[in-house]
Amino acid sequence: MAGSYRISGQGRLTPAKTARFTFDGKSFTGLAGDTVASALLANGVHLVGRSFKYHRPRGILSAGAEEPNALVTVERDAARKTPNVRATVQEVYDGLTVSSQNRWPSLSFDVGAVNDLASPFFSAGFYYKTFMWPKAAWHKIYEPNIRAAAGLGVAPDQPDPDHYSSRFAHCEVLVLGGGAAGIAAALAAAETGVRVILCDEQAEFGGALRFEKGAVIDGQDGWAWAQTAVATLAAMDNVTVLPRTTAFGYYAQNFVGLVERVTDHLASPGRDEPRERLWQVRAKRVVIATGAIERHMVFANNDRPGVMLASAARTFLNHYGVVVGRNVGVYTANDSAYAAAIDLKKAGVGIAAIVDLRDNPAGPLIDEARALGIEINDGRAVISANGTKRIKSMTVQPKAGGPERTIAVDALLMSAGWTPSVHMFSQSRGKVAFDDATKRFLPGTYAQDCVSVGACNGSDSLEDTVEQALAAGSAAAKHVGAKPSKAVSIKVEGSEGWTGSMLGAGPGAGADTTVKAFVDFQNDVTAKDIRQAVHEGMRSIEHVKRFTTNGMATDQGKTSNMHGLAIAADALGKDIPQVGLTTFRAPYTPVTFGAIVNHARHGLFDPTRKTATHAWAEAHGAVFEDVGQWKRAWYFPRAGEDMHQAVNRECATVRQTAGLFDASTLGKIEVVGPDAARFMELLYTNPWEKLEVGRCRYGIMLREDGFIYDDGVVGRLAQDRFHVTTTTGGAARVMNHMEDYLQTEFPNLDVWLTSISEQWAVIAVQGPNSRKIIEPLVEGIDMSDEAMPHMSVREGKICGVPTRLFRMSFTGERGFEVNVPADYGRAVWEALWAEGQKHGACAYGTEAMHVLRAEKGYIIVGQDTDGTVTPNDAGLDWAVGKKKADFVGIRGMTRPDLVAKGRRQLVGLKTKDPRTVLEEGAQIVENPKQAIPMKMIGHVTSSYWSANCDRSIAMALVTGGRDRMGETLYVPMPDGVIEVEVTGAVFFDEKGERLHG
Repeated sequence: MAGSYRISGQGRLTPAKTARFTFDGKSFTGLAGDTVASALLANGVHLVGRSFKYHRPRGILSAGAEEPNALVTVERDAARKTPNVRATVQEVYDGLTVSSQNRWPSLSFDVGAVNDLASPFFSAGFYYKTFMWPKAAWHKIYEPNIRAAAGLGVAPDQPDPDHYSSRFAHCEVLVLGGGAAGIAAALAAAETGVRVILCDEQAEFGGALRFEKGAVIDGQDGWAWAQTAVATLAAMDNVTVLPRTTAFGYYAQNFVGLVERVTDHLASPGRDEPRERLWQVRAKRVVIATGAIERHMVFANNDRPGVMLASAARTFLNHYGVVVGRNVGVYTANDSAYAAAIDLKKAGVGIAAIVDLRDNPAGPLIDEARALGIEINDGRAVISANGTKRIKSMTVQPKAGGPERTIAVDALLMSAGWTPSVHMFSQSRGKVAFDDATKRFLPGTYAQDCVSVGACNGSDSLEDTVEQALAAGSAAAKHVGAKPSKAVSIKVEGSEGWTGSMLGAGPGAGADTTVKAFVDFQNDVTAKDIRQAVHEGMRSIEHVKRFTTNGMATDQGKTSNMHGLAIAADALGKDIPQVGLTTFRAPYTPVTFGAIVNHARHGLFDPTRKTATHAWAEAHGAVFEDVGQWKRAWYFPRAGEDMHQAVNRECATVRQTAGLFDASTLGKIEVVGPDAARFMELLYTNPWEKLEVGRCRYGIMLREDGFIYDDGVVGRLAQDRFHVTTTTGGAARVMNHMEDYLQTEFPNLDVWLTSISEQWAVIAVQGPNSRKIIEPLVEGIDMSDEAMPHMSVREGKICGVPTRLFRMSFTGERGFEVNVPADYGRAVWEALWAEGQKHGACAYGTEAMHVLRAEKGYIIVGQDTDGTVTPNDAGLDWAVGKKKADFVGIRGMTRPDLVAKGRRQLVGLKTKDPRTVLEEGAQIVENPKQAIPMKMIGHVTSSYWSANCDRSIAMALVTGGRDRMGETLYVPMPDGVIEVEVTGAVFFDEKGERLHG
């Protein structure tokens, strides 16, 4: 046998299939299917870790995801090391290396245990009151030591060599939880033919049937029925069955995040297999069948190794074949602990005594326990667990006080009742309701299309659970339009029924005591800590939670929340609902960064996007810059040229003859539909209804607050179709902005939005000879000034491929933007380049583009605006429709502060020394001799050397800027003050004559 505490004939694991692993360097043998916890218990190991704050010895509390104590580090090799893995979830395999945490130099001798002796100094909220004096000690003593002591486990120090996968899935019915309720709901829904996904966090489905021996369903043992039913589901084409898969987050519109552990249980995972898979599921209806979680009893030293939940001991026995001790005590306020004692007794384990807090408990389980000769002490309490690294005895006393009795035990099982797992329901934004009769929170008001069934919905019997689940599964399928089918019938012929519950601290851990009776094991929160929080003024459970950290550990208070709430309510003299309930947030259990980041790392962390002409630009010596995710040609230096010389040449060439520029990165959105013009009227400040087909208009988009959000040229291709351009950086957010308003504010409009940014390559041909370069290659378009004036758009062909040809300019010269399908972008570019060479044209990059547009005073949103600039501030009042009754931002623009005098306005600046180029971002003052800190009245937004103007030029946002024309202002810099003159923002061709050729 794999371990001296493994009992032959018990459990469901196969003795012939063994797995060798190490724990803190010592080798152990487990069986295939064991968890680290069950394998260690099989070998008699109870001490598995040290507590976070006091470094107290800790053992295994549970057998599932709610485990707060047994957090370990697992590793395959130096690079594959994961801290804070729950030993009750991690399966063993050959070669697994497991280490305990939060101890030094060893688990059995931990220097940090001195904190337990110094616990009076570390009471609840101590960190709010200490480390304040002397002030200088914070950086040199307090902070370094606190950081060194903080956290559980040690973060990996090498790159993660594993890979992770992601899947998006849609289904009609998603069932969360694979116990009897989840399986029954899935069967009922699947029978109708709808798509069903069933997931459960355990390696095998069955839920509580793993440990229940009294369940008989359809003539089979409950566990056997579950395996048969799941096999039936797995064989159905419309069902996806996902074991080892945790639903960790329930988000808006029935979007649920699942994480599947794909290879964490395998000794030799395939190289192509992911470690974990992230499932992002959108379901029409969600069935929540997440069960209930057993609570511990709150008494002195209830954290000693060997003290555990009764259901955990029963799971280790009935599923893994492991007994947790040879002489076991039981402390309970619920019948379920009797079932654990009975199972252990029948397996040959001595039961020292059952201590029941209730007076005169009655029922079949109590009768059976007595018939087996188990001593039952009702109306009594365990007031202390004795021992250090393993429980040795329990001290029992009548609950009303009286003589104490010490009973030797090597394990103590406890049950204070069961808490419905409402985490996923709460994450769905549903509102829980307190059931005063059973003293528990249950699903109340639903916010999304979901239903809770079984124990998480308050069901206390297997019959009721299955009945609820079948009805819910059938109703879910019917709700999503499934055709009627034969109803699924499941007959429960035997089950276990449990009653009894208690909340809060037990006798011996009351307000008059100072014992360490733990409520939250992982964060070392005791009953007295909860009371102290109330004593110090905390009235809301959310405040108590933050003051004590109760429920803030990685287990999210699965076993501690209700106890903490009850103790706080008692201290406040209020009912539990009046104190409130803490918020359950995603993730339900910890999720690795690898699963979340998934493919988005290394080269895919921030993908590099390249235009169709990128390779051509590289071949022609372009220097690139990063613009968002795009690689854009910055400038094209010739032999012997530095950047400034190259940019000067490019700017001059564009003005003198022509230049080619890749503008493909601009955002492009098609707005299509009968109400397209009405939609544009609402999203932009400009009027659009009367814009003729084939014409373009510069548009400004505002936020609700009246500030500029984006801009771009829009062409009307048809009565019901607009081609909208956005800034490069604004492409995604403008699309989201439009979609948000269409879906939430203007859903009545018959409009479709499509991002076409990647579909079209855009080649800007600018300069006096631009038409001569394009015209020979164009088919079906009359490019004369009369037929195609400035701000026009035509559809035709260029080089034999479709084109949307815009006549527009961001340089102030005659200009065109040639839109062609991206696959043909390079071919068309090369054809235009060949024509351009006949006229002395050049390729120019983003730096020359910036200079050329600044020479004409054209703004760039995000550079010449900063999120607080209105159209009036930017000198763009002409782009706001004066007769428009409504558009996004119209009311924001009229706010008093936005129309008040003295706002910062966009103006031009000329340095008194034309050779001095200002720094962008430099601050501007009226009086450079004023005391520091000076009063800043503006800042430089754009600044360049202009070869065409033979001087420096700049744009700036200046307080009352348009009223300061001709005024001298100052720009203080580290090496001196620079004098500037306020001018108009147009520095070249002020009348705009070159625009029309």
